[in-house]
Amino acid sequence: MGMSVIISTAGTDDAEQILKLQYLGYQSEAELYGDWAIEPLTQSLESLRAELTERHVLVARLGDEIVGTVRGHLGPDGVGRIGRLVVHPRMQRHGLGGRLLEALELRLAADGAVSSYRLFTGHRSLGNLRLYARQGYRQTTVEQISGRITLVHLEKSAAAPLAATA
Repeated sequence: MGMSVIISTAGTDDAEQILKLQYLGYQSEAELYGDWAIEPLTQSLESLRAELTERHVLVARLGDEIVGTVRGHLGPDGVGRIGRLVVHPRMQRHGLGGRLLEALELRLAADGAVSSYRLFTGHRSLGNLRLYARQGYRQTTVEQISGRITLVHLEKSAAAPLAATA
């Protein structure tokens, strides 16, 4: 009998597992761009612990193992900013990334009025771009970071709540 993946809020005691998963998950991105100094691979444990107190950080657990994570926050402008979506390589292409995104969008909407959600990924990260397109995100801008890295910024309008009928 298999176990179910449960999505929940990360705690400070999850920081080391999240950082290890982040490091594992971003190896393929670093290889794709030939840049091993990307921020997800150089983030410190202290920095991640600070994010756990300042932002929403969700994790997907398979038993005791964290197999996915995403983080974000709602800005004063009503924009939900999403980042660091990571799914363990062996768990990819099973819908877990989409589930994490949806769960974070709901969490951000609970913080207040969200006008839209924004995120970004690298231009060569075709799997990420496909996932975000399936989730309703559309390209807004392209930003040249270096000779190797171009970021594709994407946005999704927040769904308007259904009006009550009399």
